[in-house]
Amino acid sequence: MKERAVGFTLLCALIPLAVLGYWLLVWIGFFGPNARGRAGVRALDNFVNATIFNGYAWESISSHAWRERDKRWAKVVIRLTDKFQPGHCQRANKREQPVVDLIRKSKLDSQTIF
Repeated sequence: MKERAVGFTLLCALIPLAVLGYWLLVWIGFFGPNARGRAGVRALDNFVNATIFNGYAWESISSHAWRERDKRWAKVVIRLTDKFQPGHCQRANKREQPVVDLIRKSKLDSQTIF
């Protein structure tokens, strides 16, 4: 119960900042430095992967799709990204899988609030 209470409190504080961050990301996308825009999009990608696709918070949708490539949603993501960059999901997974393995091996994904 304590973890849920802390999570809810953080959520109430973070949602307004996330909305502000999204609009700032849109602004940066048009007028700001490319590196900052890429970092923001990467963070948004990880957020969507963790919330919508029930993946790891430190992994992109593309890498997750390659790991789960036998599932319908993953096949759609792979097919879509292949239209823009063939082999994108496989390369993303090759780059990110060592990080996933390290975090899971180190148990950094386990519950921290009891």
